[in-house]
Amino acid sequence: MEIIKKSKKSQARIGKLITGHGFINTPFFMPIATKAAVKNISVCELDKLGAEIILANTYHLYLQPGEKLIKKAGGLHKFMNWSGPILTDSGGYQVFSLSKINKIKADGVEFQSHLDGSRHFLTPEKSIQIQQDLGSDIMMAFDVCPAGDAKQKIVAEACATTFDWAKRCYKTWKKSKKNQQLFGIIQGGIYKKLRDQSLKQITSLDFSGFALGGLAVGEDRKDMYKILQYIAPKLLENKPRYLMGLGRPEEIVFAIKQGIDMFDCVIPTREARHGRLYQFCSTKQKGAIKLFGNLAYRTSIIKNEKNKLDYSSINKNSEIKLLRQYSKSYLHHLFKTQEGLGLRLATLNNLEFYLTLMKQIQKAIKNGSL
Repeated sequence: MEIIKKSKKSQARIGKLITGHGFINTPFFMPIATKAAVKNISVCELDKLGAEIILANTYHLYLQPGEKLIKKAGGLHKFMNWSGPILTDSGGYQVFSLSKINKIKADGVEFQSHLDGSRHFLTPEKSIQIQQDLGSDIMMAFDVCPAGDAKQKIVAEACATTFDWAKRCYKTWKKSKKNQQLFGIIQGGIYKKLRDQSLKQITSLDFSGFALGGLAVGEDRKDMYKILQYIAPKLLENKPRYLMGLGRPEEIVFAIKQGIDMFDCVIPTREARHGRLYQFCSTKQKGAIKLFGNLAYRTSIIKNEKNKLDYSSINKNSEIKLLRQYSKSYLHHLFKTQEGLGLRLATLNNLEFYLTLMKQIQKAIKNGSL
């Protein structure tokens, strides 16, 4: 990773991350394309929004349609017609999110498919093989992500297994001649000693980059901030720093001030499906959440009755013509009648907000205000 500028006010930095499908300006946000699609919008629209990289999920694509089918199609890029970089999660998060239908063993994780109940065994080697077949630019090492409220003993066991699996992922990756990067994942929950231990272990391997896992998974937000502030500046300076699964706009700004470069989160697309819109606003506006300088945002629920007769644009300042053309009243109607266009418009709005936020952050670091 090429670091272009470091802030004098915080640990924030801007740079370029080069991949097999082009470079990405850091810090950046990755829209979630879990099943090879960002919900409700096309890759053409993603490109127009300015997305430089997307995230797809190894576990879900392995189950359906299967990595072999995608490999036969020419890889994930050709399969979904996306020409930019792709990062694939390892399937490790599903160890946490689908804990009721899996069993962790020393060699890997036994899954019961949430689709048909069939049994599958995912090992570190298998995870890398699937990601290599998918052809992603950045692969993630297979890890164990404990719940945010897990006891120290459980988190320590997860750290030990994560390191063992990281070594196996690294060994499998090194045997390959493919132009793919592999990131290691640091665990440790809210326990500083375990975070330090995991950091030392994972960074002993020459991964392409390093991620912080096991945050924003149920722990108290104050604990998350404390751990992030403690461990993020200790990450290797010359490698990309990725905070997995975060988050809210103000959390992203905080994390960037600690030196984080990469983010992903379901918030913009998931909340769009529930009719919650994210938009920039004046710091003095009711409900405004300040981010930095004069930049603030607020959220609103389009299904609320007050929007029924609001004929103003969904977002008059948007670069997306549809968001300037259609009114809040019309979007309210679309959600009330469950028309699919409403989901598309809300998703476009929220992703534009998140991607614009990252551009504003990059600009602020450049001019020395963040």
